[in-house]
Amino acid sequence: MNKTIRRTSVFCLLLVLAVVARVSWVQVADGPKLASDSYNRRTMIAQWANPLGDIVVAGKPVTGSAATSGSDFKYKRTYTDGPMYAAVTGRSSQVFGATQLEGIYQNVLNGTDDRTKGILDTLTGSSGKPGDVLTTIDPAVQKAAYDGLGSKNGAAVAIDPSTGQILAMVSTPSYDPGKIAGGSQADATAWQQLNADKNQPMLNRALRQTYPPGSTFKLVVASAALQDGLYSSVDQPTDSPNPYTLPGTTDTLTNEEASAPCKDASIRVALEYSCNTVFAKMAVDLGQAKVKAMADAYGFDDSHLEIPVSAATSVYPTDMPKSSTAQTGIGQFDVRATPLQMAMVVSAIANGGKLMAPHMVSKVTDGDGNALQSFGPSVKSTPISSHTADELRSAMVSVIQQGTGTNARIPGVEVGGKTGTAQHGVDNSGNPYAWFVSYAKNSAGKEVAVAVMVDDPNAERAEISGNGFAGPIAKSMMEAALK
Repeated sequence: MNKTIRRTSVFCLLLVLAVVARVSWVQVADGPKLASDSYNRRTMIAQWANPLGDIVVAGKPVTGSAATSGSDFKYKRTYTDGPMYAAVTGRSSQVFGATQLEGIYQNVLNGTDDRTKGILDTLTGSSGKPGDVLTTIDPAVQKAAYDGLGSKNGAAVAIDPSTGQILAMVSTPSYDPGKIAGGSQADATAWQQLNADKNQPMLNRALRQTYPPGSTFKLVVASAALQDGLYSSVDQPTDSPNPYTLPGTTDTLTNEEASAPCKDASIRVALEYSCNTVFAKMAVDLGQAKVKAMADAYGFDDSHLEIPVSAATSVYPTDMPKSSTAQTGIGQFDVRATPLQMAMVVSAIANGGKLMAPHMVSKVTDGDGNALQSFGPSVKSTPISSHTADELRSAMVSVIQQGTGTNARIPGVEVGGKTGTAQHGVDNSGNPYAWFVSYAKNSAGKEVAVAVMVDDPNAERAEISGNGFAGPIAKSMMEAALK
């Protein structure tokens, strides 16, 4: 054999050895990773080869699976009352992926989670029997929120203060996840339309969007003032001029109702009339550090809040001049909160100062109903004492009985609340957000905390109010929860 042929043979042998080594490496080292890759067609075919497990509300599934035809995927996801529960379930799509509970528990729902597999499944590499996700949602409260919001842009959240269980989570306008669950042209068209919609129907406004909370944030400032000892009770007169000149400026802050008795008003009266001057000065007197500490104790600036879906971070700003601190006292400047966050504030006040960790899943089970995970009550924080909570509830009841929140009255039930209208846009050009946060407790001790935010860009600006737009929705949710 001549030298050239010998070298060529050696080179070819090396190439064969390199190919064998690469194939072996792919099979042994990269095999599991490639097999589980979401873009692996065989993995996707296996995922949709059988019906999925379900997301369950009050013992009944709000999801399902339907057989398909003309596709490698034998089944696709279906939804009962899809738009009403979309903010809870998220979507599970053959083409566009899975979100929220559908995404977090995807492996349990499709049986690929090792905990759903028996010994034989593990040995053969087969999927296990799909499991289920049991939620804490109360269908009556969910429906009250969804019907109340209707075609408006907005969000609503209800929490059981004693357990942290989320009883309702609604975002509108909503969408039907079933219309984008398959791989047809109709699904693709629906996806394009949803993404082109300026109202962003796939955005979870209750959980994933922050807004200026407006006057509902006055509850946080009042909490700081009472807890810090700046004022001893909600009936002690404050040192509050009317109007109030923002520190370091010549700008004056006034109140929505010029005749309101806001000068030196007590916290009770200031909440009843939603006196901007009182809470702006109160925030300055406390200082931004103390207000921030209280906001953070209620859950602001927590970038790891999961219910188990991750929530957007609610924000109380720092490093600002006193004039801006004053603006934060009325929930403006750069204060931002999710509706979930404001429901958490009211929940803690209703629960004697203890904030229970909010959660909307009670149990995750395997295909035989055995619990894989269970979620019970746990204390997230204690932002205020029971005494401060008692004081604040007393003042919040006054808001409902004789203040700005009369639309939420429920005969025979203790209801406390706070209204808010939050300015936004360049030079406050956008229509205000209408807020209503409240709690209700009946004679049997059953209670609920609620936050509602309505964003109606088409309403007459002068007609927008928390009491008028969001109050009736909050009332219907509380009534549903207490039945």
